[in-house]
Amino acid sequence: MSEKKVLTNNFGAPVGNDLNTLTAGTKGPALMQDVHLLEKLAHFDRERIPERVVHAKGAGAHGYFEVTNDVSKYTKANFLSKVGKKTDLFVRFSTVGGEKGSADSERDPRGFAVKFYTEEGNYDMVGNNTPVFFIRDPLKFPDFIHTQKRNPATNLKDADMFWDFLSLTPESIHQVTILFSDRGTPKSFRHMNGYSSHTFKWYNEKGEYYWVQYHFKTEQGNQTFTGEEADRMKSIDPDCATRDLCEAIARGEYPAWRLEVQIMTPEQAKDYRFDPFDITKVWPHADFPPIDVGRMVLNRNPENYFAEVEQSAFSPGNFVPGIGPSPDKMLQGRLFSYHDTHRHRLGVNYHLLPVNSAKACPMHNYQRDGFMRTDNNGGSGPNYWPNSFGGPDPKPKAVEPSFELSGKADRHAYTLVDDDFVQPGDLYRKVMTDQDRTNLVNNIVGHLKRAQTRIQLRQTALFYKADPEYGGRVAEGLGLDVKKIEQLAGMSQEDRVKATEA
Repeated sequence: MSEKKVLTNNFGAPVGNDLNTLTAGTKGPALMQDVHLLEKLAHFDRERIPERVVHAKGAGAHGYFEVTNDVSKYTKANFLSKVGKKTDLFVRFSTVGGEKGSADSERDPRGFAVKFYTEEGNYDMVGNNTPVFFIRDPLKFPDFIHTQKRNPATNLKDADMFWDFLSLTPESIHQVTILFSDRGTPKSFRHMNGYSSHTFKWYNEKGEYYWVQYHFKTEQGNQTFTGEEADRMKSIDPDCATRDLCEAIARGEYPAWRLEVQIMTPEQAKDYRFDPFDITKVWPHADFPPIDVGRMVLNRNPENYFAEVEQSAFSPGNFVPGIGPSPDKMLQGRLFSYHDTHRHRLGVNYHLLPVNSAKACPMHNYQRDGFMRTDNNGGSGPNYWPNSFGGPDPKPKAVEPSFELSGKADRHAYTLVDDDFVQPGDLYRKVMTDQDRTNLVNNIVGHLKRAQTRIQLRQTALFYKADPEYGGRVAEGLGLDVKKIEQLAGMSQEDRVKATEA
C-alpha cells in the first residue's frame, strides 16, 4: 500500500488542521494571521474563469485518429501522410447558444471541435454538427449571437429577438431549416455527425492546392430526439449527452467517426454554380463525392473536467504545413476571434496549459512573459529574431503556397451565384421524409408563435420562398393568411419589411 499523501498548502508546506479556523478563543473572531484560511478563500473566489461567450457547455474525451486512405497527393500534412498512421487527439462537443448550466437537449447547433496533437504542431478542426451556418459575414456575428442569448432588459430568452434577426437575414434559411428539424436535437454527442462547415485549403509537396470540406460521420448511427422528447429530457436529465459520452467510454463502448472529405480544384471553384466559400451552402455530393480519409476513436475520459475540458481551447487558426484557410469571410473572422477570446478567458499563455500544449513536438518561439507562464519562459535564450545566439530558425518549407488575390478594398455586399433558397428548398422536398417535414413545421410553429405577427409574416415568407408547401404549412400552423404569405414571398426583402411594418 502506498504511503498516504500529506495535505499541504499551495507551496508545499504541511497543513496541520483543515477543519478549524484560527480564532481568538473558541468563539472568535477569526485572526488575520490564518494564512491557510486566506489562501483557501482567495483561491475559491477565483475558481470560476469567464464562461465561453458561445459553446459554454460541453463535454470532452481523448482518443486517436488513424489514416485509412492515402490522401498524400492532396496534402503534405504529416499526420495524414500514410495509411495506418495514428495521431492522438482531444475532442470537445458542446451546445452553442446556451449558458454553462443549460440542458444538453436544447434545440441548438452542437460544436464539434477536434485537436490533433501532430508531429508538426497542434491542428484544430473547429466545426459543428451541421454543414452550414446562419450567416456568411463575420460583421454580423456579434449581433446574431446576441439574439440567441437573453434580452438585455428582461434577462429572458426572447422569440422576437431570435426571429426578428433571422427574418431580416434571408441567408439563414438553410441553417434554420436544419436546426428546426429533428437534427437540431441530437440524442447524444455520439449519435451525430461533425462538419468543418467552412472550406479549407489543402496543399501538397509540389505546391498544388485544393479546396476541401470535412465530414465526420458517426459510426453509431445518427439518432435524434423529437421536439417533445427533447423537452421532456430537459427535466429528466439536463446533462444527458454529457453523461452518455462519459458512461459509454467508461463501459468500453468507444465512439468512432469516419472522416470523409470533399475535394474541389481551384479550376472547378472558379465557375461552380454555388460559391464554394459561402458557409450557408453545401457542396452537393453528386458533384463532389466524399472520399475516405480515416477514423477517429474516443477511448479515454478526462481525469479532471476543469483542466481538460473547461480549459481546452480550439482555434480554426491552428494549422500545420499542408493545411490552410480559404477566402471564406466567416472563417477569416474566426481566425482572429478564437485566439482572442481564449486570451481573454484563459490568459495570454493559454497554449501552455497541458490540454492545449503541443505534445508530439517541441514548441520554440520568441514570445515571452505574460500571466501564468508555466515553463522556463525561454530561459537565457534570445527573445528576438533575427539573432546570432542560436535561437530557433524559421523553416522555409513550411511556407504556404501563394495564390492570386485582386479587387478593390471596399465593404462589398455579397453577390449571389444562386439564391439562398435553392438548397433549403431541396432539403425540404428531396431529403426529408413526410414525418421529417411534419416535425420541422411543428417545431417552427411552436417557437415562432411566441414572436410578434409582423415577424411571423416576414419569416414565413422566407419559408415560402424555399418551398410553397413549406411556407404554407407554417402559415397555417400560425393562423396566417397563406395568400398574404405568397404575396410577401414575391416581394424584395426591402419591400417585404415595409409591407409587414405598415
